[in-house]
Amino acid sequence: MSAPGALIGRRPARRGRETVDGQAREPDAARGSRNTAFAQLALALTCTGYAAGAAVGWGSAQLTLIMGDFGLSAAAFAAAVSCFLYGRMRDIRFRPAWLLFAFSSTMAAFGNAVWGWYEVVLGQDVPNRSLADLFFLLFAPPAIVGLLVLAKKPVTRAGWVCLVLDAWLIGGSLLTLSWSLALAHTAHFQGESVAQAALSLAYPLLDIVLVSMVLALHFRRSNVNRSATNTAIAALALTVLCDALFTSPLLREHYRSGQLLDAGWFAGSLLLAYAPWGVRRIPESAGSRPPRDRSRPVAGSLAALTPYLAAAVCTLGILYNVIEGRRVDRVVVFTGCTVVLALVVRQGIMLLDNIALTHELAQKENHFRSLVQGSSDVIMIAAPTGILRYVSPAAAGVYGREAEELIGSELASLIHPEDLGGVVHEVRRFLAASPADEPTTRIECRFRSGRGDWLNVESTVNRHQGGLIFNSRDVTERVRLQAQLRHNAEHDPLTDLPNRALFTERVRKALTGRRSGDAGTAVLFIDLDGFKGVNDRLGHQAGDELLIQAARRLQDSVRAGDTAARLGGDEFAALILGDGGRDQSAREYQVHEIADRLRLTLSQPYRVEGAEVRVAASIGVAFAEPGISAGDLLRNADLAMYRAKAAGKDRVELYAPQMQAEVVRRTELAARLRTALLDGEFALLHQPVVDLSTGRIAAVAAQARWRSAQGILFTPAEFLRVADDGDRTAELGRWLLEEAVEQAAERARLGHRTPVSIRLPARRLLDKSLPLGSVESLLTRHELPSGALIIELADSDPRISFDELEQRLLALRRLGVRISLDGFGSGYAAINALRRLPVDVLKLDRGLVEGVVESARLRKITAGLLRIACDLGMQSVADGVDVPEQVLTLRAMGCTHGQGMAFSGPLDEYRLRRALVRDDYPVPGGVALPALSGGLRPSGRPPFRSNSETPVPPT
Repeated sequence: MSAPGALIGRRPARRGRETVDGQAREPDAARGSRNTAFAQLALALTCTGYAAGAAVGWGSAQLTLIMGDFGLSAAAFAAAVSCFLYGRMRDIRFRPAWLLFAFSSTMAAFGNAVWGWYEVVLGQDVPNRSLADLFFLLFAPPAIVGLLVLAKKPVTRAGWVCLVLDAWLIGGSLLTLSWSLALAHTAHFQGESVAQAALSLAYPLLDIVLVSMVLALHFRRSNVNRSATNTAIAALALTVLCDALFTSPLLREHYRSGQLLDAGWFAGSLLLAYAPWGVRRIPESAGSRPPRDRSRPVAGSLAALTPYLAAAVCTLGILYNVIEGRRVDRVVVFTGCTVVLALVVRQGIMLLDNIALTHELAQKENHFRSLVQGSSDVIMIAAPTGILRYVSPAAAGVYGREAEELIGSELASLIHPEDLGGVVHEVRRFLAASPADEPTTRIECRFRSGRGDWLNVESTVNRHQGGLIFNSRDVTERVRLQAQLRHNAEHDPLTDLPNRALFTERVRKALTGRRSGDAGTAVLFIDLDGFKGVNDRLGHQAGDELLIQAARRLQDSVRAGDTAARLGGDEFAALILGDGGRDQSAREYQVHEIADRLRLTLSQPYRVEGAEVRVAASIGVAFAEPGISAGDLLRNADLAMYRAKAAGKDRVELYAPQMQAEVVRRTELAARLRTALLDGEFALLHQPVVDLSTGRIAAVAAQARWRSAQGILFTPAEFLRVADDGDRTAELGRWLLEEAVEQAAERARLGHRTPVSIRLPARRLLDKSLPLGSVESLLTRHELPSGALIIELADSDPRISFDELEQRLLALRRLGVRISLDGFGSGYAAINALRRLPVDVLKLDRGLVEGVVESARLRKITAGLLRIACDLGMQSVADGVDVPEQVLTLRAMGCTHGQGMAFSGPLDEYRLRRALVRDDYPVPGGVALPALSGGLRPSGRPPFRSNSETPVPPT
């Protein structure tokens, strides 16, 4: 950059053969060019062979006539077929033009065929007026219309007028010249009829019109597939030239089929057949711009000279008559006058058009000058030497430097030295690229301002006369904002520690960089035990303050070079980089000591809003292993942290492989559980609920069991722990309800009208996974009598709305469903549930029943709960009654029913029906009474029903 022009030094782009899989491969363009060359060579050889045969007479008179007539017919027919097939393609824009060329060639083929019929088949001369003349006359009009279709349509009225005037200038000039040379003699030929004279004039006049269109369209043709258009125009021009020679009186008198003139018609037809296919077309979806047409200035000059050339031809026609001493024909005078008038009108239109264009150009120039002068962007033009030649006035506001001060200085002096190399590289790469492929580029660097600081500037760069145009704008604020956004995206907004994304990235770098082989690198996962209680007691603002203090302690405790991060909530992490030592046991001891020190530091009391708060820290540690990924290392540390929490919290645990094995086992169990229902692996068992005073079965409690494909029998407590998918547990609840109702209905039809009890979480009743209409439809479909279904409400989640739950349960009771409160005595919401919810049965928690015999304190609590049930008129069921002593104690305290191993375990359908037939379980100290019809009831009491219960209508 210190040398002038170094910034804009141009390097030539390299071009060569394409390589595929390491081997050179010829580009598609080269293959297309080679195929085109072969086609052109074949065309040239065919036309040359025909011309040679015509020159030597083909060897015989008969063959001469055949080649002169049917040979031309075959060539014209080939052109017709070629243009027709090309016109039928879907991606052709000017389809009508090529179809018209096909029709025109067909007429020529028929005309030559008729000519051959007379000369070859009939062996006689062609009549002066025959069907061939009609076909030949029909050749020109479709070709003329086709050329009009190929023309580039003018966009203004003046353009249309100029197009008509140009056509007449060319046609009138040719008419003047041809009339002077030959047509006047033809028109005054003695002894010919009017029809024959008109026919004689029709050929040259149509040829003149066709030549006019060919010359006019040579400068106005469309840019779409120009090669095919140019070839078609050349073919028609060659055909018209041969027609003009044929209409000459000197040539026509001595013309015979098969002579050298036929070679021109033959070549014109084959050239028209070759036109649409001979040049490889570039697909429009190629994405690259067409190459610049370097002949455009020449073509434009010839187009501008067309009127004057036409006038010159017209003048030559008149001068020819004067020089030959002939009387100037009225047709020549009239045509010449109209040509001169057309030239004057055209020049007048062009003058007015130029005046309008000059005015418009001046307005646009003033407009763009005002845009540049008033733009907030700085526009600079750099010469090929790298010197600034122009700087817009906006530089004073953007750079703090006047434009005149910058003009003449080197561009390199404005760019920051650290950014200079990148700018030079990008500019040279841009200049080496093709302008069609890359018209602009964008450069961002730092520019020196007049205030002495560096501004972040973004510039759009364009080529300009060997130099460059820079359209620059100040993006300093945007760069600062992007840096702030990047910092916010990588850091926790509360503690300003790195977040999970940045922490994971640093762990990945530690495992893949120069420390990749260091097994001493470790990740610590930290969870604050008791943080949720702080949030609940003191509020979230106090919890946030505690997290900020904990983050500060963690940041101060790690070494320089290590990373402390907050992963979310009350979870933190630390990356401890290895020291390169080979003693793994010593390194583990050192990291464990660091983790334990962190645990003690984080467990120290916190001062939050004037109160002293204590939380503990559970820390999991995982060491790097050869080939381990960042995700796996973080997962291992997370597993170790959860093991520390499960082992009692406030401790440090090192990762062990069996932790992952336990996770894999639970994951596989959860995966198998997803398809267990579909595969029919679930079975329904029932455990009798026995009346403690009679020993009779008052109800049966439905329980699901999962017998996996491996033969393992899982209880609900085992498989529901891994069923964390809400949809899966809801699906299991629906299956349990439908299966239990169906089997209860089947038993009722056999005479066993024992109610069935189904345990459902309260949250399932509220999230509409058990629609009310589906329960009613289920009871109706199976004709289950009212009171035969008991739903055990098994949830004490404080987030559940009692208002919604109360409305839900009241709706179920109206269907004849009884409500049992499961786990009574274990949750803090039990009393509130009794007060708010429509409950029919209280089911004591298993924890109360297990110690009721040994603990006097527990007996007093249980007795109090049973008195509450009795005072409220509710039935009571003791769950987990496993020994006779519990039966005696509970019955003495007033418990009415029991469920447990003291009577029976869960039974399948066959054993359950046998138990219902027997309907007698021995009760210690009890007296067997006759079985009472009905459901769950105490001795001597009617079966309990809700006062609001309504019978289910029969189906």
